[in-house]
Amino acid sequence: MDAADLASLQKKAQDCHACALSKTRTSVVFGTGSPAARVMLVGEGPGEHEDLRGEPFVGRAGILLDKMLRATGFSREKNVYIANMVKCRPPGNRDPAPEEVETCLFFLREQLRLIAPEYIVCLGRIAAQALIDPSFRVTAQHGQFIKKSGVMMMGTFHPAALLRDDNRKPEAFDDFCKLRDRVLAG
Repeated sequence: MDAADLASLQKKAQDCHACALSKTRTSVVFGTGSPAARVMLVGEGPGEHEDLRGEPFVGRAGILLDKMLRATGFSREKNVYIANMVKCRPPGNRDPAPEEVETCLFFLREQLRLIAPEYIVCLGRIAAQALIDPSFRVTAQHGQFIKKSGVMMMGTFHPAALLRDDNRKPEAFDDFCKLRDRVLAG
């Protein structure tokens, strides 16, 4: 992977005004992590903390995500890349609209092409339905691996949802353990 290509793509994202989200953003939240990662995590879109810092998953949900990653041998610095479906914060932290996701999908596709992860973990319903299957149900299908276009994909609970429902944390942690076992085996 050529880091210059990723930097060039990030510059294009920062200059993007293709949808209304660009009018209300503070920062473009492009992505973070190792450009040589075998694992890429994809969320739905930045929240308030992410919009202010310009980095995905840095609020309370990001702290929880980082704890789960560390506990299973992953980290943003070493072996994971983290991005979102949309690169700008939807007002009020609402779900990104389908047309916003579609407009921004170019950037995610290019990130995927450049990083070429072997595993993609969709964090939450929006990402899982966009990347795995439009009828994907996180509560019923989390932790299941699906091979799509030569990449192993899995959907799991969004860390923000885990903050609202502690009972799901063990299931989500188990999903990351399954991911670790797969990555180590392959």
